[in-house]
Amino acid sequence: MPQPNIEESAQDWHALLLQVPLAVRAQVLAITLDHQDELATHFYTHMLTHPAAQVYLSHEQVQTRLHRSLRNWLVRLFSVDVDSDMQEQVKLQNQVGEVHARVGVPVHLVLRGARLLKGRYARYLFESTEISREQAWDCYSYVQDFIDLAMEIMSHAYANSRERKSRAEESYRLFAIVQNAAAERGRQRAALLDWENQFMFAMAVNGSQAPLPRIGDSDFGVWFKHKGSHAFQGTVESREILELMRLIDAELVPGFDRDDQAGQIRHLHALRDKTRAIGLHLERLFEQQNELESGRDVLTRLLSRKYLPVVLSREVSYAQQRGSRFALLGVDIDYFKSVNDTYGHDAGDRVLQQFAELLSNSARAGDYVFRLGGEEFLVLLVDVDADAALRAARNLRMRIHAETFRVSDSQTLSITASVGIALYDGHPDYERTLRRVDRALYQAKEEGRDRVVFI
Repeated sequence: MPQPNIEESAQDWHALLLQVPLAVRAQVLAITLDHQDELATHFYTHMLTHPAAQVYLSHEQVQTRLHRSLRNWLVRLFSVDVDSDMQEQVKLQNQVGEVHARVGVPVHLVLRGARLLKGRYARYLFESTEISREQAWDCYSYVQDFIDLAMEIMSHAYANSRERKSRAEESYRLFAIVQNAAAERGRQRAALLDWENQFMFAMAVNGSQAPLPRIGDSDFGVWFKHKGSHAFQGTVESREILELMRLIDAELVPGFDRDDQAGQIRHLHALRDKTRAIGLHLERLFEQQNELESGRDVLTRLLSRKYLPVVLSREVSYAQQRGSRFALLGVDIDYFKSVNDTYGHDAGDRVLQQFAELLSNSARAGDYVFRLGGEEFLVLLVDVDADAALRAARNLRMRIHAETFRVSDSQTLSITASVGIALYDGHPDYERTLRRVDRALYQAKEEGRDRVVFI
């Protein structure tokens, strides 16, 4: 059954429509059909000059998708009649509101756009020589009421979606802080020490002949930027770690190339002090947390689908702010049903657990690994380009080939997997990247499985 709010909104829409004469609806539809391209152009020309809107829109996106979508939305909005399925109209407005929430477009920008559209309709109506002033007012009242009702439904869907997202973000933040905290604490302490040792070795062996390793590019740096800073957001220690990392990479590391030996020694002492400060801040952060087991897939201990929107939203925001890229790898075990059918579900579970461990071991500290369900997994590779993503996918496929999977204490088998890749293309809606990786994975399976397909 439809949700109560959809039924209620559909009834409101139908009641409003009954109050509008057929001639008024026909006039507004005719204007919409005649001027749909100009309406969309006017809308986006003005929106793209607004600083807040430029974060979410680009000229390329307007030309390829959004311009056409707005034209279609206007035509559908003013094509309804008393026999139309109003619930479908409400669902469309809900869908638009949810996309705005997912992308992060502020409500005030959506309302600004609605005001721009209403103003343009007013110009067409009141400058027309084909209708009377009274008819123009009737038509404009209809335009206002329908656009306002659409905005009301969108805003309601937007608010609900943002509320769900906020709850999921907070849940993920708590999960990310404490999941396997003891092990993560040890890994990151070791990663920080490893970077420091690499730096000291590079100084001793290469001097200034080769680029010195930057902490921001280290395993620790990538983990903290993409996971740790979010998990511990709002804390003084987290802000201090980010600032110390910035100082090391922006000021200390370049200084080694400019200074003489005495200056380099001073820089080494300063770097050591800042690295120790990072370690102390990290210790305090982990000491504040307790173990929490929610949010992981029960069988594989990977991230569950529950946190996929949160992580993708964060990585889209990170990529937009820094001009970086990420990639999604869709990974599906080939012919997994035959494993269950031949060896039983317990054996299948053992294969899934071993497969999940292989994926985790293949990923870097800053990457994310999800189990989407069944034998389907998703790997999010941060800070990569197309070549690096393709290389990672091919290496993963070869590791799966080389692995021996144990279905019992005495039985083993080999399996293969299909991998689809999609590189983030700058579009603010992460669903677009998810759809592309789904298509890539589907194509890999359709072409015979056990292969990598990049879309």
